Amino acid sequence: MSEQQEPGSGGSESGGPQFGGSDRGPDSGGSGSCRSGSGSGSGGSARRGSESRGSGAHGAEPRGSEAHGARCVEEPRHGLRARWRIFTHTPFFPATVLALIIAAAAGLFAGSYTYAMADPTPRNIPAAVQGDADDVRGVRPFIGALEKGLGSSLKIHRYRTFAQAEQAVEEQQVFAVLRPRAHGRVELGLSSAAGASVAEVLQQTAPKAGRKTGVEVTVRDLKPLGKGDPRGLTIFYMTLAADIIGFIGAIQLSVNVPDLRPLPRILFVAAYALLGGFVIAAMVGWLIGAVRLPFVHSWLILTLTMFTSAMVFLMFNTLIGRWAMIPTWLLMVLLGNPSSGGAVSWPLLPSALGTVGRWLPPGASVNAQHTAVYFPGNQHALPYLVLAAWALAGLAVFLRLDERLRRAPGR
Repeated sequence: MSEQQEPGSGGSESGGPQFGGSDRGPDSGGSGSCRSGSGSGSGGSARRGSESRGSGAHGAEPRGSEAHGARCVEEPRHGLRARWRIFTHTPFFPATVLALIIAAAAGLFAGSYTYAMADPTPRNIPAAVQGDADDVRGVRPFIGALEKGLGSSLKIHRYRTFAQAEQAVEEQQVFAVLRPRAHGRVELGLSSAAGASVAEVLQQTAPKAGRKTGVEVTVRDLKPLGKGDPRGLTIFYMTLAADIIGFIGAIQLSVNVPDLRPLPRILFVAAYALLGGFVIAAMVGWLIGAVRLPFVHSWLILTLTMFTSAMVFLMFNTLIGRWAMIPTWLLMVLLGNPSSGGAVSWPLLPSALGTVGRWLPPGASVNAQHTAVYFPGNQHALPYLVLAAWALAGLAVFLRLDERLRRAPGR
C-alpha cells in the first residue's frame, strides 16, 4: 500500500517551487534554473507550480517566463556541449567507441604480424662447430662470409665430438652444426624442426658464403620436419586456435550465463578446454595427419593453453569489466602470437619480441608443443611453468575479486 502525502506538501520535502523542468529526464539536453519571488510556503509553491503547468499546457504562457512571482530560465539546447551531453547518453556513443577500437585493433593486428613476420632478420643465431681450436680457426673465413651474408652474427659453441653437437641440437641449444672436412670442405647440419625459418635462411646463405671463400659446402638436415608440415606452421596454428577459442569461450560464458557462480564457471571453462584440446589434436593428428603428434601429451598442452587463455580474460574482466576484451586481445593475439616463435623462430624476430615471447602464454605453448612433437626426449619445465603461472594468476584474481564485485551495489 502506498503512503498518502500530507495536504499541501506538493510532493516536495523541501517545499521549494517545482516547475515544468521536474518532469523532464536527464537526457533532455537543456538545464533550467528557477528563482522564487515573493511567494512563501509549500502550499503556495505547489499551487503556483500547478497553475504554471496548467497555463503552459494551454499555450497561454511559455516555459522560461515569469509565473506568479517565480521565474524559470532554461538554457538553450543547441550548443556543442549540450549536444555532446545528449550524445553520450544514447546507444550511439558506446557503438562509436567500439567502432573506433575495432578499427584500431585491425591496424594493430596487421602491423604487429607484419613487423614480426614479413621480413625476418637473423639475430645472433646459436651454432655449433665440431672440432678443436684449430678446426674453429680453419672455418673462420667461412663463418665471417656467412655472417656477412646473413647480416648478423653467429653465436659459436665448440664441441669436441659430433655426438655432443647433435645433443646440443636435440636440446635446442643450437640451430646448426659446422663440421670441418678434409680438402677445405665444410658440412653444415641444419635443424628444421628447431626452426624452419632459421634453417631456410642458413640453407640459402651458406652456399654463397662458400663460393666467396673457396669452400665447398654440403648442407643436410639433421632434424627434418614432417612431410605434412614442410613449413613448420602446424604447431603455430594449433596454438593460435587454442589461444583465441580459449578466451572467446570465457567471453561467451560471461555474456550468456552471467549469473554462473565462480566455481561452476571455472569447471565449465575446464570442460570446454579439455574437449577443445581433444578436438584440435584429433583434427590435426588424426583427420589431417599433418604432424605425428604424441596425442595425449599434445592434447594436455592444448587443454592447458585454452584454460590459461580463459583465465587471462576472467582476470581482466574482474579488473576492468566490459572492456576486458581489449587487454586480452593485446596480450594473447597482438603481442603473444607474433612473438611466440611458431611462425618465425626467435633468432629471426626483433630482439624485444624474441625475449618477451617466451614469457607469454602463446610462446610457452608453442615451445612446449614443439618440444613434445620433435624433441620428446629433451623436455623443459619452463614453458609449463609459464602457462601454469598465468593460469594461477588469472584464477587467483578472478576468485579474489569476483565475489566482492557481485556483492557490490548495482551488480
